[in-house]
Amino acid sequence: MSRAFVREDDRGEAFEDLPDRPISPHQNLVTPAGLAQIDAMVADLQHRLAQAQEAEDKGEIARVARDLRYWSHRKSTAELVPEPTDFSHVRFGSRVTFVRDDGRTQTYRIVGEDEADPAKGSISYVSPLAQALLGKQVGDAVSVAHTEAEIVRIE
Repeated sequence: MSRAFVREDDRGEAFEDLPDRPISPHQNLVTPAGLAQIDAMVADLQHRLAQAQEAEDKGEIARVARDLRYWSHRKSTAELVPEPTDFSHVRFGSRVTFVRDDGRTQTYRIVGEDEADPAKGSISYVSPLAQALLGKQVGDAVSVAHTEAEIVRIE
C-alpha cells in the first residue's frame, strides 16, 4: 500500500489522511429521486461515522468523514427541479429516445451529476450527449458520437 496518504497519530497508529472529494463547478441540479438518493447517502454516512467513532477506527473515520463532507455539501447546494410535465422539448428530467443512423435505439433520462448512471439509462445534464439533446423536439436530428440521431420520443 502506498504511504502517500497515511500518517500516524500521537500513539503511533496509522490512519489515512485523505484529500476532499472534488466538487463540480456546475449547478447542482437534482430530480426528486436524486435528492432522495443524496438524503439516503447522508443518513447512511452519518450512521457509519457513528459506528467508526464507537469502534475508534481512525481509517474508517477519515474515509467516511470525507464522504460525508462531500455529500453534505451536495445536499446543501442541491437545486430541486420538478419532474417535467411538458414533453414538447427535451429538458432536465426528460427521458429521451433517439434512433441512431445505424438503427440502434437508445433511451436516456437527463438527471443531475450525482444521479447519472449511463449503464442504467441516465446521463448527467452536463454531459455532451445531454447538451446536444436539451431544447430539442421530436423529429430533431442531433449529433451523437460522430453520427446523427433522430429524437423519436420525449417522456
